[in-house]
Amino acid sequence: MPDGLYERDVLAWSEHQAELLRRLGRGERVNDVDWANLAEEIEGVGLSELHSVKSYLNQIIIHLLKLLASPDSDARNHWLWEIDAFQTEAQERFTPSMRQKLDIGALYARSLRQMRRADRRDVTPHGPEPRPWPEANPFTLDDLLNADPDDLLRQLSDANRPDPAV
Repeated sequence: MPDGLYERDVLAWSEHQAELLRRLGRGERVNDVDWANLAEEIEGVGLSELHSVKSYLNQIIIHLLKLLASPDSDARNHWLWEIDAFQTEAQERFTPSMRQKLDIGALYARSLRQMRRADRRDVTPHGPEPRPWPEANPFTLDDLLNADPDDLLRQLSDANRPDPAV
């Protein structure tokens, strides 16, 4: 296989490398295995799945923040349906080793920043003031992966209520 195939055609490279690994697995001697790029690609598969789960969790939080800000929106049922779909996708891709790499507090803060930027663009001079969102993350990873969307919305809403002791 010519040098530089990885850079020119990653699909052809990956097919060739897979065939070489299969041959190695059968006990054949092969010399063409691109170990450095192969290791990078294998690691990349895991990172891609981790980023996918983070993206779905981010979308869940954003849709919950939308629901809190606009409870009477015509899009309410659509947003709830999307949360359910995002949870399903996140559950299918989630693996136990991801737990230690997912910082839900940081993910919530990122989602909140995204919503605040979008909220500033959407505010009209005569429209209602946008609702404030809770600063502190009210969710655990297990909540976001498994809880019913309506329960998640209640959690977010409860976190938004002022503390009566203050």
